[in-house]
Amino acid sequence: MATKTFQRIAVYCASNDGAKPVYVDTARALGALLAARGIAVVYGGGQTGLMGALADAALAAGGEVIGVMPHGLVEREVAHQGITSLQVVDSMHERKALIAELADAFITMPGGIGTLEEFFETWTWAQLGVHQKPVGLLDAAQFWDPLLTLLDQLNSEGFLRGTPRDWLVRSDNPVELLSALESFEPPSVRKWIRLGET
Repeated sequence: MATKTFQRIAVYCASNDGAKPVYVDTARALGALLAARGIAVVYGGGQTGLMGALADAALAAGGEVIGVMPHGLVEREVAHQGITSLQVVDSMHERKALIAELADAFITMPGGIGTLEEFFETWTWAQLGVHQKPVGLLDAAQFWDPLLTLLDQLNSEGFLRGTPRDWLVRSDNPVELLSALESFEPPSVRKWIRLGET
């Protein structure tokens, strides 16, 4: 099994700290790890919450951090001004498309509705064959247990092709998660659609 080499990894996560200190600690650990491995962070461009902790830790460790943010959010002064590059786009749709284009893999940390929406779109694209990039859940404090339970139910009720664990890499440890992403082999899938096709 070949090990992948990533240049950039997209990280989806919250713009607030969450209820447990472990969430911020894990974001910092992930940012430092990616920088140490020479992997650029691609993220939503925010300066607060887990996004800010991730970016600051990567920058402090000498890493590259690429933010992608729509004009409307930049104008509200939530953009991180100290990152390597801030790509300003016109819409949330363009933001997600550019993040997906730039990234070689995806990691989703704890977050809210926006984080879940980003995760589900990326994960759906993998199942549809739009991309074959690995998708991981960084499971700080077992945050994703309820989601995995729901996905198992969707599978048992006949609404998923294959099992959720065939499509997702999951760990509560950033080092272990990165290693699993590097060795991930996507399940075989018929390519139902391609980006840009109608």
